Amino acid sequence: MIKIICVGKIKEKFLVEAIEEYKKRLSKYTKLEIIEIADENFSDIDKSKEKERENIEKHINEKDYLITLEIEGEEVSSEQLAKKMDQTLLINSNIDFIIGGSYGLSEQIKRKANYHLSFSKLTFPHQLFRVLLLEQIYRAFKINNNESYHK
Repeated sequence: MIKIICVGKIKEKFLVEAIEEYKKRLSKYTKLEIIEIADENFSDIDKSKEKERENIEKHINEKDYLITLEIEGEEVSSEQLAKKMDQTLLINSNIDFIIGGSYGLSEQIKRKANYHLSFSKLTFPHQLFRVLLLEQIYRAFKINNNESYHK
């Protein structure tokens, strides 16, 4: 099972439609759960990140393999991500991808992660990034099943 735990809600209709499309495509390969955590906006950034950490941790199971999405994480190709997911799912039944809020992830969440992944040094809107992540997860399943997919 793939679980995406993300801070913030999707508001734009076109992004909701894209997410629904990838959820439908992924249903052929895996169970997918997307959990939206409230975006905290305290004047104190650390307080916001701490509250988001508490809310994220409520959805993490002890045996889940945690992949945090971070600018400081490792950049990989789609093929490398596919291999990582394939190897991980042989050992762990659940992979949790964690997307932080506008202030990023708390250090405690980063320390709990089994793997730190970066798509780029660029900063993406969190709502759009969710679509990018779903597309790459879908691409990984296509690669791992030796199915063609546009390049």
